[in-house]
Amino acid sequence: MASDNRKAPLPIGHSFFDRVIEDEFYYVDKTLFIRDLLDKSALVTLCTRPRRFGKTLNQTMLKCFFEDTAQVGGKDTKALFKGLKIENAGERYLRHQGKYPVVFLSFKGAKRSTFEDSYFNLKYEIMEEFKRHHYVLDKLSNDGDREMFKKLAFGKGTLEEYAVSLRFLCKCLANYHNHKTVILIDEYDVPFESAWFGGFYQDMIQFIRPLFEAALKDNPFLQIAVITGCLRISKESIFTGLNNLDIISIRSVHYDEHFGFTQDEMDRMLQYYDLESKTQIVKDWYDGYLFGNKEVYNPWSSIRVINNWNVDRNCLPEPFWANTSSNDIVRKLIDRADSFMKEDLEKLMSGASISKKIHEDITYDEIDKNPKILWNFLFFTGYLKKIGEEKVNDMGEIILELTIPNIELKYIYKTKISEWFEERISAKNLDRFFNAILNGDTETFQAELSMLLAESISYMDSAENFYHGFMTGVLSRLDGYRIKSNRESGKGRNDLVMYALNCMAGKAVIFELKQAKSFREMPDACLSALKQIEDMDYAAEWSYEGYDNILKYGIAFYRKSCMIMSNTK
Repeated sequence: MASDNRKAPLPIGHSFFDRVIEDEFYYVDKTLFIRDLLDKSALVTLCTRPRRFGKTLNQTMLKCFFEDTAQVGGKDTKALFKGLKIENAGERYLRHQGKYPVVFLSFKGAKRSTFEDSYFNLKYEIMEEFKRHHYVLDKLSNDGDREMFKKLAFGKGTLEEYAVSLRFLCKCLANYHNHKTVILIDEYDVPFESAWFGGFYQDMIQFIRPLFEAALKDNPFLQIAVITGCLRISKESIFTGLNNLDIISIRSVHYDEHFGFTQDEMDRMLQYYDLESKTQIVKDWYDGYLFGNKEVYNPWSSIRVINNWNVDRNCLPEPFWANTSSNDIVRKLIDRADSFMKEDLEKLMSGASISKKIHEDITYDEIDKNPKILWNFLFFTGYLKKIGEEKVNDMGEIILELTIPNIELKYIYKTKISEWFEERISAKNLDRFFNAILNGDTETFQAELSMLLAESISYMDSAENFYHGFMTGVLSRLDGYRIKSNRESGKGRNDLVMYALNCMAGKAVIFELKQAKSFREMPDACLSALKQIEDMDYAAEWSYEGYDNILKYGIAFYRKSCMIMSNTK
């Protein structure tokens, strides 16, 4: 942090540990992750957390701590940890500092639409690591190893050679440094998501499975490996036979406080920036994620809202996370959601919880076979949080009570997910719907509107404004007609009017909407709506405007049911 009275800037957009420390950004000290990692002594650790929860920052921190930097730039990284928690953790941990060669790979850039492009990016990452460690050539006495190293460094190797390249690099590094190698792989699951969407999933599996097996299984040159990503991909898919894999998901109590901000960390940050008055706002908007036994804040959104408040104390919080996470798979699953899944989504959006089976091993092949895997994706990617105790049913399946964590996520549900359902409806052919309206065919109008309601999603079924907004959106799609909403006409304000731009060539249609308290009350609600149209003389203005043909509909809604009556006399 800043050493004078100046407040340290927040690391907006910075996820590399050395840059954050050297440029004196505000840093939430997560260095005890190193201590816990060494105490646990797992050879290979897979940590899964939602996107933008500090995985890259922690991975680059591990790189700066463990790497022997004498040959890769010569920068002494020990100074980066001065005054941080790991410095006081004890000699048993500090003796590992700056001791090992490190292989660091980020698969983030492998989000491509073809296998060739994705593979090229992965190969490029590997090439850059070979080039970064070019100095080992001085100690490679074997001509074959020297030629192989050069091939892999300059992109000349075959796919099969790159599949075993990490193990080969570990061997070269161990030979030079006389210490085994630390492997760090960030965003390991990105290539699989792209491969699934691009239709080359099996090709990607066939490359990464041997890459990981060679580097992480029975590798005599490996000290430790830490892999981070958003989802845990099935062990059978890419970690076959890797029995030494320690999987740390958001359900695990291990490392639960090292990703995201704890309450204590958030309190100290707010105090540092003199923003204690904002404590409850931050909590309501960005807290609520449960990792193991620790409730944490979304770090991405938290630092952004604090940064905004440092400029303008009166600015409102925003859903910063809305456009940062990968929504593609969630969108795909929601496109295939059945009526029961839609009902559960509506429960969540209204503030209720749902009880669902959750399993951690995910294969992308399941997405096409089982749409209910949606709940796994929403849970493990941070869209839902666990509340209460975990349960196990008679079949040994894990049952979790799930809810939306905070206001920011509720915003995402109420905008993004609702928007996706609206797009589904907008893609439908509405000719029968509009023909029925304009021809006074109440039976067909009611049937078509019922089907559209079943396709929709709402989080306030008890509010008339949902039905009003829904009808406005659907009716606005008719070419040559316009919609007026809550416009004063006659003796009051009618709900909706759909009218032709040319009064001589089209019609005016008056809709009055009512929400019934029960299914049995729907007929009376329809009659009440029609009576209101007449009593308040809503047709007066449109007669004055020259519309001779005026249709009048009373519509009653109860949940996802509707009833329609007409009075066109």
